[in-house]
Amino acid sequence: MAALYIGLMSGTSLDGIDAVLVDLSGPEFQVLGYCSAPFSVALKSELFALNAAGDNELHRAALAGNALVRAYATQVQTLLTQCQKTPDDIRAIGAHGQTVRHRPQEFDGTGYSLQLNQPALLAELCGIDVVADFRSRDVAAGGQGAPLVPPFHQAFFAKPGRLIAVLNIGGISNISVLGADPKNMLGFDCGPGNALMDAWCQQHTGRAYDADGAWAASGQVHTSLLADLQSDPYFSKLPPKSTGRDLFNAAWLAHKLARHPQVLAVDVQTTLTELTAWACAESVHKSSPSCQTLIVCGGGALNLELMRRLQHGLHGAVVESSDQQGLPPLQVEATAFAWLAQQAVERKTASLKSVTGARGARILGAIYPA
Repeated sequence: MAALYIGLMSGTSLDGIDAVLVDLSGPEFQVLGYCSAPFSVALKSELFALNAAGDNELHRAALAGNALVRAYATQVQTLLTQCQKTPDDIRAIGAHGQTVRHRPQEFDGTGYSLQLNQPALLAELCGIDVVADFRSRDVAAGGQGAPLVPPFHQAFFAKPGRLIAVLNIGGISNISVLGADPKNMLGFDCGPGNALMDAWCQQHTGRAYDADGAWAASGQVHTSLLADLQSDPYFSKLPPKSTGRDLFNAAWLAHKLARHPQVLAVDVQTTLTELTAWACAESVHKSSPSCQTLIVCGGGALNLELMRRLQHGLHGAVVESSDQQGLPPLQVEATAFAWLAQQAVERKTASLKSVTGARGARILGAIYPA
């Protein structure tokens, strides 16, 4: 019997929604359909603004969650039409929501991770069970609540007898180290992914991102600025660790740039690209120095200049796109949330103490019946 799940992902890059319909009935996952859509200008602007303190936040966040879910529902309908399925064919939707604050273990010892979402509305609009709120159970157990995807990476990408690392480069970058024993696998956030590069590119060129890394490829790394960026304590912090726009944001970059006022805009872009490549390569060196294969997914896998710099930093390993493993880079995280939804529906744990630092493995996600 087919076990059909839909996975929805809108990540810290704030570039839009990726949606997949996946058959998870057997050991070999099969993506049956994929679609994507950018956010409207108004929704993207509001989601970005809600990453920082502002007026009337509770009201604005609730309405942004409604708008986000209506955009989700449109993608669900597109998938159903594309794959000639009905809501009754789908076991559940995995909907992560949009992370706007991520502060685990802070303030009161537990902290929080906040995703804008309205899963009850999504269940109402789609007529399909929805699984959401994947982070809070792990945070309640003393964990980081992130990254969530390493157990999925283990299920999909692991090869017997091989040490493989999987690098997801979204707005923030995170790595999974897949070894022989899944219970001892590692996973953590490396640092910035596309977030800083995209924001700088938007500010100075009007383009949402640096296509193929072409703008970065035309500049030079500013060595003293790079050293200043690399000096952030996050990079030397030992895992378990996770981060987000709470740290790596425009204000963080502006503070650093204030000490380097003469750097050309193009050279800042090159330096930010090198920073992301360095943070990811350092994470591989520290966590899996004997790794021979690095599989890259997320939007960063499409940035040719970033991939070139990453390969240069990991000259002893093969750096390849997840495309070569049968799953295109922009489909990996959405597929992960379909898989996480299945784990919740089947009451299986989907977190690892070795990844998040929680007191133990937990069942992640809350279920909203249709």
